[in-house]
Amino acid sequence: MTLPAELALIFGIVLGAAVTFMWRFSERQLTNQIPTPEPSVSPDTSAVLTALRSSAVLLLPDSTVVQASAPAHEMGLIDGDRLRSLDLAELVAAVQRDGMIRESSFTIERPRRAPAHVFARVAPLSSGLLLVLVEDKTREHQVEALRRDFVANASHELKTPIGAIQLLAEAVGEARNDPEAVERFAERMKGESERLTRLVQQIIDLSRIQDDEFSIERSAVPLRAIADEAIEASTVDAIAKHTRIELDVDESAGELSVWGNRQQLLSAVSNLVENAVTYSSESGTVMVRILRDADEVVLSVSDSGIGITPDDHDRIFERFYRVDPARARSTGGTGLGLSIVKHVVASHGGDVSLWSELGVGSTFTLTFPAWDSDEGDHGDPDPVS
Repeated sequence: MTLPAELALIFGIVLGAAVTFMWRFSERQLTNQIPTPEPSVSPDTSAVLTALRSSAVLLLPDSTVVQASAPAHEMGLIDGDRLRSLDLAELVAAVQRDGMIRESSFTIERPRRAPAHVFARVAPLSSGLLLVLVEDKTREHQVEALRRDFVANASHELKTPIGAIQLLAEAVGEARNDPEAVERFAERMKGESERLTRLVQQIIDLSRIQDDEFSIERSAVPLRAIADEAIEASTVDAIAKHTRIELDVDESAGELSVWGNRQQLLSAVSNLVENAVTYSSESGTVMVRILRDADEVVLSVSDSGIGITPDDHDRIFERFYRVDPARARSTGGTGLGLSIVKHVVASHGGDVSLWSELGVGSTFTLTFPAWDSDEGDHGDPDPVS
């Protein structure tokens, strides 16, 4: 091959390589200039998110929030275009790594609000978006905590009289040749069995009140009749303590009635009168007042007892809470009476309040929507849980 031919061949190879390089460079530049389409939200998906009552969030692959349902904003899941919760962000990152659906339960801190206990589920969508679904389990969490506390407290309270009865039974057996000791132990066994019966009955009452809040039969209930029956039930104990029970009813307001369940209202008022007699001083006075205040009926029970410290005012209506456990044991208190009062009043659309001063006494006031005969069934207030 001649030298000119060789030079022509080399030039052709170089030219071909240059052309190929330029073509590939141009193709790469063209590709870079064409934007990669971002995942988009279809109108149908947007409509679904708008209508959802649960918390739902759509995210881009870089975790930017594209769209969120109203409950998601209300719950405080979103901060600008990002998820507020680090736990939720970590769950999303795990799904981004392997594309597997994940779910978890955790607590979300919210600004100026109590933390929310949530159950979250994150799933990748075919469009490249990620879907985050969050269920607020705060209410269920609270109910479960209350249930655990109630079972623990009830078990503890039941052990006390049961254990006492067992020990007294053994003592009776050992003292069978001592009639006076047998009589003394038998009397104490009777007291413990009465306390046990009262505790079990109040647990049943409280459970029934909570279960029947929205299904109880209601009618117009005159509070004067309820107060009379509650006072009569505590008369024997009052006589034993030389305590007077007085009833003051505003007769000028006509028949003061509440639309509700008679048995539940009687249970609430009876608990207040019984407590007033129990914690009043010897030869004291318990005053029950019923009056009309605009469109409300007010029933109050006052005693001349030891009073309640301000620190205990907020907790006095909690289940099994007792200001003085030692005194409660001596009086047979269960710590459930005021909890029953609170639930009954709430289920009748009313309110309960407390005034107390140490060494002076206490006044519990129940306020209900008044029922008038010309209202018919329309006087039934919506139950409040």
